[in-house]
Amino acid sequence: MKRQLFILFLFTLYSSLFTLFPASAATITLPATGQTKCYDPSGTVINCVNTGQGAGQDGGKKMGLSWDDATRFTNNGNGTITDNLTGLIWLQNANCTDSVGGIPGGSLTWDYALTWSNNLASGPCGLSDGSSAGQWRLPTRKELKSLINRGQANSATWLGTLGFSNVRATNYWSSSTYANGTDSAWIVDMSQGDVFSIGKVDFDYVWPVRGGQ
Repeated sequence: MKRQLFILFLFTLYSSLFTLFPASAATITLPATGQTKCYDPSGTVINCVNTGQGAGQDGGKKMGLSWDDATRFTNNGNGTITDNLTGLIWLQNANCTDSVGGIPGGSLTWDYALTWSNNLASGPCGLSDGSSAGQWRLPTRKELKSLINRGQANSATWLGTLGFSNVRATNYWSSSTYANGTDSAWIVDMSQGDVFSIGKVDFDYVWPVRGGQ
């Protein structure tokens, strides 16, 4: 009997706490893809409004946090550019390894890309932001993807018009290891926006970032 009363007491206490502190679902705001047009299977632009096919496309839904080119990025005048949408601070020069400890072409293996990014500090790469080693890092897969504009034929070219320099229309390393094969890591193609994994011994480009994830 005492055991039953004790269990009833715990249940009542739990119910009271749940009422006082109800669970709330976290709201996650994701950026819009940048895609504003809709297309049919042949690639012809179609009206997104009231079309069964167009309504299911990014250009029709326009989901996510909206942004525009004029206010998306801020050139800090110290070798860095702030993405006002994500709060991340990017190295303005998207291919600095070519002149500082890299190999011809500016690409590095994944291990060296991690080390190079972590050791970056104010001085080289046009940096005069007062940053020190340990503040910069290799971006995650999602952070790199945030720079892709699906409304552009080439995101690298687009980023070059917004203050960035030396953005290569090819693959950039992320810090994200591929879960199904830890000898591989995720990369992002800054031209078309493709995301895929590749062996960490491969040579790809490096674009350090700092700030919260």
